[in-house]
Amino acid sequence: MAAHRKPRQRSLGGTTVRTAATLALAGAASATAFDGTGHAEPQLTPAQVKTKVDKLYQEAEAATEKYDGAKEKADTAQRHLNSLRDETARKQDGLNAARNALGSYATAQYRQGGIDPAWQLALSSDPDRYLEGAAFAERADARQAGAVAGVREQLREIEQLRGAARIEVKSLRARQTELRRQKRTITAKLTEARRLLARLTPPQQARVTGDGGAPGRASRSASDARAALEHAGAVAAPGTRAAAAVAYAYQKLGSPYVWGATGPNAFDCSGLAQAAYHSAGISLPRTTYAQINAGRRVSRSELQPGDLVFFYSGISHVGIYVGNGQMIHAPNPSAPVRLAPVDLMPFAGATRVA
Repeated sequence: MAAHRKPRQRSLGGTTVRTAATLALAGAASATAFDGTGHAEPQLTPAQVKTKVDKLYQEAEAATEKYDGAKEKADTAQRHLNSLRDETARKQDGLNAARNALGSYATAQYRQGGIDPAWQLALSSDPDRYLEGAAFAERADARQAGAVAGVREQLREIEQLRGAARIEVKSLRARQTELRRQKRTITAKLTEARRLLARLTPPQQARVTGDGGAPGRASRSASDARAALEHAGAVAAPGTRAAAAVAYAYQKLGSPYVWGATGPNAFDCSGLAQAAYHSAGISLPRTTYAQINAGRRVSRSELQPGDLVFFYSGISHVGIYVGNGQMIHAPNPSAPVRLAPVDLMPFAGATRVA
């Protein structure tokens, strides 16, 4: 009986291989299409772009406030470190002088030969004078012992200063690491916002970046803006310092937004608030989440010109209230310092600092 043999499989020829590869690629392309990763990015409407851009700017500003806080702490750590180094250098100079004095004393003792005091008395031609000199030498030895103790204390103090400096260096490096991390976050958010805005036409960009759809506010001069508010019934700032801060904010209308900037020609939101009140003689903290606690909290119905108004649950944005429901603030990199309604963003609280 003939044995059953398994039929030999035909090897794939060049044409067959190409056909199989084409089918495989087609299948992969179909799968990619179903996954949604093979399509071009969907075209967003201006409204959708605005929503995304606003969220990116808010996230970038929250990171900016963290950056500002980390920078403030890094600057403080650097100043403290410099102070420790200066104090260490001064104490080192004093230590070197004390060591030189001890060295001179040791040299003098060596030159005298260290003869036993009893023999010195026996060999002295003037015993009375010798005894007076010996008493002086004892007092000198006591002073030298005190000098040695002083040197030891200086060494201990210098080592303490060096230990404190090592701790401060570690703190400074941690702050610098945090600065770099927040900077990367800010840069990524702002880059994505610019990419989205670049897909719009210039008129669409103007509508997206305008406050409440009212373009042209940023180009309004300080005198025009003040006149418009006065005509609408705005109330003057109640105190001279608050008035000075408001006047400063008016003068800065149109200044560019730059994250981390505190003026005089560019600002971020908390930088503008800090600079305005600095001009009025009041020192404010650097960040929004510290500024909100820098004065007396007031309700929205109690707002007066000069009050600081804060937004979002994370207290990541601040403006300076100028009356009639309006504030001056530094919005974001796509918009300079400008007037805007207080109800433009989610209200979080207000503080009166003057």
